[in-house]
Amino acid sequence: MTTPAQPTLEPGRVYRTRDLAAWGANAPRLAKRLVRDGALLPLAHGLFVYPKRGRFGVVPPTDEEVMRAFLDGGRFLFTGPERWNALGLGTTAVFASTLVYNTKRSGSFELGGRRFLLRRVAFPDQPTPEWYVVDLLENAERAGASRADIALALRRAVRAGAFEHERLRAMARQYGTRATQATIAECLKADA
Repeated sequence: MTTPAQPTLEPGRVYRTRDLAAWGANAPRLAKRLVRDGALLPLAHGLFVYPKRGRFGVVPPTDEEVMRAFLDGGRFLFTGPERWNALGLGTTAVFASTLVYNTKRSGSFELGGRRFLLRRVAFPDQPTPEWYVVDLLENAERAGASRADIALALRRAVRAGAFEHERLRAMARQYGTRATQATIAECLKADA
């Protein structure tokens, strides 16, 4: 009788229960044993991290690593206040949850003590600042700003050359509602 190989786990990596099947016939039992032995830390049902140890103790996995495992390799994109505030359009929003667009699921989830708000919506592979402008306008209420205030700041930014006009128009057409498209068209017209 051969014994299953001891798992070789990567520090900081998040694993699903089924990822452990390579090291044993009963992956859930192996996961329980590894958690009991302190080798894995549970993040959520069926989701575990092999902790990376730093100078001051356990280093939590990155948000990217948590989403990679949680969404099982599906595409995702982080958006929200951190990206919107960087546009220089006057927003200073803060969320208690990290906003994640993805192709698999929607809902609010707590993973490893962190909250993630997942929305299944269309998003580009390589988001540009112009796409984040559209995203901000689509989420103005969530960002704690009025569309009118954002539009006023966008007009000034467009006049200053902060955004590429055609790309902004294209992003609005592809990802924005009619109201967002109209707002962006008005801001671009003001610069003409």
